[in-house]
Amino acid sequence: MPASPPLTFPRGFVWGVATAATQIEGAARRDGKGPSIWDTFAGRPGCVRHGETPEPACDHYRRFRSDFALMQRLGIRHYRLSVAWPRLFPEGRGRPNQKGIDFYCRLLDAMTAHGITPWVTMFHWDLPEALEAEGGWRVRATTDAFGAYADTLVRAFSPWVRHWITLNEIVCFTRYGHGGGDKAPGTRETEQVINQTYHHALLCHGHGVRAVREHGRRGARVGLADNPVVPIPFTETAEDIAAARAAFVAENIRVLDPIFRGRYAPAYLRAAGRDRPLVARGDLAQIALPTDFLGLNLYTGYFVRAGRKGKPERLPLPPGFPRADSPWLHLMPQALHWGPRHAHETYGATSLYVTENGAGYDEPDTCTEALPDLHRREYVRQCLAELHRAIAVGAPVRGYFLWSFMDNYEWQDGYGRRFGIVHVNFKTQRRTPKLSAAWYRAVMQSNRVV
Repeated sequence: MPASPPLTFPRGFVWGVATAATQIEGAARRDGKGPSIWDTFAGRPGCVRHGETPEPACDHYRRFRSDFALMQRLGIRHYRLSVAWPRLFPEGRGRPNQKGIDFYCRLLDAMTAHGITPWVTMFHWDLPEALEAEGGWRVRATTDAFGAYADTLVRAFSPWVRHWITLNEIVCFTRYGHGGGDKAPGTRETEQVINQTYHHALLCHGHGVRAVREHGRRGARVGLADNPVVPIPFTETAEDIAAARAAFVAENIRVLDPIFRGRYAPAYLRAAGRDRPLVARGDLAQIALPTDFLGLNLYTGYFVRAGRKGKPERLPLPPGFPRADSPWLHLMPQALHWGPRHAHETYGATSLYVTENGAGYDEPDTCTEALPDLHRREYVRQCLAELHRAIAVGAPVRGYFLWSFMDNYEWQDGYGRRFGIVHVNFKTQRRTPKLSAAWYRAVMQSNRVV
């Protein structure tokens, strides 16, 4: 029997890894950094597993040079990272902390020296606690503070950075943070307040785009990293695909409609009623400033079929459906096919990047050799096969960033759940590449699924 043809990706396809500042840097109070809402949230009893905080994390603040040397050895050439807002502005606004700026200049310089291209996220959930005390995402003043922050970091880091991401996963720090969920700041607000936090986050996205256009280097590119809910058609028939497409719009209308269409959809406004956000003149034009790409954080989804009169019918998952150790992460590689297709075919997105994808497992705290994480390798391999299939039918996916480079502080799960392709012993800070790291290196080098 002849071998199957290799799943080769387009020439120039970007392969990388991703992390976030709060999850890896540590040094939570060093060199003038102020506390973030995650420092506060983690210190509140019962909010984070075993009361673990972001203070040690991966000690990347001191170890970034050796971490970049390891990336280089593993063949990593693109790295998505985030800047910590409270490291640059301990109070959220006012005079910037020069020591914080200097740290990221050293970090970006070292990254460049190791042949690694930075993709910088402006905001990955670490709102300065000082701004939270003033109302945080609930109040419009936070958008002004973000605008000044975005201007500062783009001016400071443009010599190194051409690829910018404004915000990461708006739903997580708005609805999950303010709707009684398990994300900081962990409050329970009214539906109107939650809708207003969304609106303020979208305004900050617009500020980030504006800052790149005004202060970025020639050829600078900017986009958002969204984590859309991905409905997967139960069968690939016209009826089920149409039902999944309708469900995608209904699920993601809150973020993608204003960004791509410059409006809040009538269906959303009708459903929100008196709880709709307050919108000032010019807000929607700022939110819809043209971007260069859309980032998709794709982990899971749900199955849909056409029900009565073609309406989407969500299928419940039976007990025992495959999932990672992260309880929310049901393993549905098809999300890597349908997420990009829905975004392209529904909103006309012409340049897409998978800005996160991976799996979290409960793995040993210590290891002395490559951990045989075949479960992670198999899941990611299936995801890449589905992504390749999406590209083959016209989805304009230009790159893929694996989450995560190394085990890190996994938010409310503390240090117990691991997503990395590099194992971290959090007591000794020893890094040990897992089996998946060697496999991913071969994928990046060959530009195909191996």
